[in-house]
Amino acid sequence: MSWLESFRTGLNGVRTHRLRSGLTVLGILIGIAAVILTVGLGEGAQGQVASEITALGSNLLTITPGSTTSTAGIRGGFGTAGTLTTFDATALDSTTVAPDIKAVAPTTDSSEALTAGTTNWTTTIVGSTPSWITVRGETIESGRFLDNQDVTDHEAVVVLGSATASELFSREDPVGQTVDVNGLPLTVVGVLNSVGSSTSSSTVSDPDDTAVVPITTAAEEIFGGTSRNSVSSIIVQARSSDDLTAAYQEADHLLLNLHGITTPADADFTITSSASLISTATSVDRTLTILLGGVAGISLLVGGIGVMNIMLVSVTERIREIGLRKALGATPRLIRRQFLVEASVLGLSGGALGAALGIIGAIFLPGAVGDPIAISPVAVAGAIVVAMAIGLVFGVYPASRAANLAPIDALRSE
Repeated sequence: MSWLESFRTGLNGVRTHRLRSGLTVLGILIGIAAVILTVGLGEGAQGQVASEITALGSNLLTITPGSTTSTAGIRGGFGTAGTLTTFDATALDSTTVAPDIKAVAPTTDSSEALTAGTTNWTTTIVGSTPSWITVRGETIESGRFLDNQDVTDHEAVVVLGSATASELFSREDPVGQTVDVNGLPLTVVGVLNSVGSSTSSSTVSDPDDTAVVPITTAAEEIFGGTSRNSVSSIIVQARSSDDLTAAYQEADHLLLNLHGITTPADADFTITSSASLISTATSVDRTLTILLGGVAGISLLVGGIGVMNIMLVSVTERIREIGLRKALGATPRLIRRQFLVEASVLGLSGGALGAALGIIGAIFLPGAVGDPIAISPVAVAGAIVVAMAIGLVFGVYPASRAANLAPIDALRSE
């Protein structure tokens, strides 16, 4: 018997019991579709997180202050101390001391209410320097951004994010208009281009909802406080992604020296990079993908047990047929091959249909669940191969059982 004849005979065996075969294929189908969708959700989430963080700059370092401790011994979180100042930012901006640092933008921020005529809107006011737009990779839609003269002269000017401008000036050009914050009138000199919102399951943030003012104006006339030189963070841009590590080391060593700290473990500041954020977020998504993939794998195991079950039933029902084939000269190898072909057909059918269902789900489900689902060709091809392997592995025992039947015993069975 040729392979073609074995395939034809196996296919006829599957078609003879359509309902039973269909239910077995359904078990594999569900498992394969679940695997493809699970892997797709994981890869989609990883890609989304990476793109959102990269949009902020793949060569950025964010330096934040240390924590404070109250007289009662209560320790605040990172960023609560005033250990970073504008002097630190000026030192970091020196190409002599830190040659791998391209730009530095000290920032201080607070949530404040802006008022334009009868309209008001609460947003995040950011005090910074002209370098802010460079390190953030943003662009101007209309007007201009802050310049060095604005910082030097403590000018009462503001650049609005596109969302903030839309809320305060829905029907007119914001440039040249005036907004008030804490009684201080600010002239709108520019509007930023939209960069899109960032959403996740636990947080919602909109980088377009912001207002940028000169850092000197923010410190002296808006935020106030006992230390007018303190900053909430310093954003450092390396010359390239390849120089990020060198820029990190230069910033770390410089700040340790400026703050008189000899032991790095006692640093009163923290430096984080976009690369570390991507790594952490990707690690979490990968763990969830593995967990969900394990659950989907259980579905595949159940489908494999279904294949074994139907093949054992098929062997039991066809004992006389097997005996007749052996009496006519069929070898155990040919009998085993016939039943393995049947099991492989069930596995391949379930794998192909499951892959098709998974791809369809990856196309239409994102609109319903709100999360991207990536279609991984490797996952699709792998799922089909696994489905065939399941058919073969779980079909070995039934096939061997059929091949080992004695012809005389098979022909005598009722």
